[in-house]
Amino acid sequence: MADDREVLREVWEGRIPLCFVLAEDESSMENPEPFVLMVSRLTYITLVTEKIQKHFKKFTAIDEGDEIWFESEGQPLKWHYPVGVLFDLFMHDKPLPWRVTVHFKNFPEDEILHCKSKEVIEAMYMSCVKEADVLKHKGHVMNNLQQKDHKQLWTGLQSDKFDQFWTTNRRLMERLNNDPFKYIPFRIYQPDKVCIQRLFKPVSEEGEPLTLRALLAHSVPDFFGEGDNKDYKVLIHGIETPRDTPVQWLSEHLSYPDNFLHMCILPTQPENEI
Repeated sequence: MADDREVLREVWEGRIPLCFVLAEDESSMENPEPFVLMVSRLTYITLVTEKIQKHFKKFTAIDEGDEIWFESEGQPLKWHYPVGVLFDLFMHDKPLPWRVTVHFKNFPEDEILHCKSKEVIEAMYMSCVKEADVLKHKGHVMNNLQQKDHKQLWTGLQSDKFDQFWTTNRRLMERLNNDPFKYIPFRIYQPDKVCIQRLFKPVSEEGEPLTLRALLAHSVPDFFGEGDNKDYKVLIHGIETPRDTPVQWLSEHLSYPDNFLHMCILPTQPENEI
């Protein structure tokens, strides 16, 4: 991959202020103190649950078997989406801090996955990394990594250690034999819609680099099949990304730690202004 360490560092340093508030019907007192935390865009919200539980256990009864879950704008938060993706979907262009409601009761079985331990998060994360490597390198890189390398990836993400993480992740982002990736690992999100994932090569049949514009036309033809649609913006890490950017570069530099390029498509204007 291109050695653009400053871009990688800037992406890694992205933070969002979250204000966690206890659900009103679960509190043992009126107006319990909220818990404010700066959270990495790259992590998973369930990786900060220990701090949140410790804070709110004095305001509510937490029974054995209760499972913490989070809600924003009336929607349960899918913990297996990175925090940055959740923020862009629910809160882009809205005032900060992001107010998130904490629940310990009435787990919404039909809307979000269970997550009762960090081992569940790790297993989900490593599964994504392996899937991304199959798309990029036919799985060759992950097959050659040792278990200690897998742990270094996970520990680097979990403990927010840039150098530790990228020592291993750099191998997953390199071009084998100087060739572009076979396919670009990406997922596209829209509010209240199913996540989109397609096979997309980063170069044309003639070997020319393909851009974000081409990926959007291929993957979301209803919105971008006839060229740029200015009624919608495409956010990667909260930034509206130029559509003439080569997708190979985007994948190498703006992928999340799971090695997927996560993109959110939102109306240019808020719905109540359209």
